[in-house]
Amino acid sequence: MKINCFGRRKTLFFIAGLIVLLDQITKEIVLKKLPFYDSVTVVTGFFSLTNIRNPGGAFGLMANQPPFVRVFFFIFVSALFIIMIYFFYLKIPAGYFKLRMGIAMIVGGAMGNMIDRIRFGYVVDFLDFYLKNFHWPAFNVADSAITIGITIFAYHLIFDKMPE
Repeated sequence: MKINCFGRRKTLFFIAGLIVLLDQITKEIVLKKLPFYDSVTVVTGFFSLTNIRNPGGAFGLMANQPPFVRVFFFIFVSALFIIMIYFFYLKIPAGYFKLRMGIAMIVGGAMGNMIDRIRFGYVVDFLDFYLKNFHWPAFNVADSAITIGITIFAYHLIFDKMPE
């Protein structure tokens, strides 16, 4: 059964909206319950919830630029990316549900972090994983959704499962 374009958009808006909602709720809880730079150990030696602000992009990209440059750049790039991926999403045939889900996750994650940049001028990160001296940069629900979505997209790209 083919899903019409409207049905596909509903799927996109539902998945992306769910990601944005979950992302913003978790960030709001962290902001209200955990003072800046405070940390709560969840799994000793492995995982903590830590209130961190990321003024830059992934891994602190552009963090040292003036705030107005950073915020404008990341909001502009995010908005442009969301528009481009939306039109790509609409061209995905009905038989590629997993790919559509991955793209929707990327859109939701990009929107969640863009909302932070508009509200605060930085992104709220709080998922903090580490093992001995190895410490992964803190991230959030939006970052997780983007990573999962990109992994699904890469799978389709690498294993030649992309729509024609």
